[in-house]
Amino acid sequence: MMNSVDLTPLYRSSIGFDGLASLLDSALASETTASGYPPYNIEAIEENHYAITLAVAGFAQEQLDIQVEKGVLTVRGEKNAKDERNYLYHGIATRTFERKFNLADYVEVTNAALANGLLTIELVKEIPEAMKPKSIAINQKTSAIEHKAQQKETKAA
Repeated sequence: MMNSVDLTPLYRSSIGFDGLASLLDSALASETTASGYPPYNIEAIEENHYAITLAVAGFAQEQLDIQVEKGVLTVRGEKNAKDERNYLYHGIATRTFERKFNLADYVEVTNAALANGLLTIELVKEIPEAMKPKSIAINQKTSAIEHKAQQKETKAA
């Protein structure tokens, strides 16, 4: 079992990934303590479109809560009333739960739907135009440095 990851080599060649260590530590800690309930799928529908589907059989829409705060998607399910039924076998789990998903930068929740006991949350990664790669034209003109050097040469002559 691994308690922590040494990210020293990453820090030597990267800038701005300070939160990565805490993200990895929390992911490793949650994997060891997570109950596995409710089961879920994460699906890449197409480029920059994703879906998280949770199996929430037995939960009504008003018993589910979805929130996004500081890049963390949290899904909660809470059963309020005690079930008064007399089960001979109770195999469908309907206990209170909380699932958290860390979202990358620019990932936004666009929709959530509950159908046939499955809660599907749709996500889209929309990178702002200012953050997208852009081509820089290379001009044939002399650069400012070369221009100053040429001015000094003509003054000296």
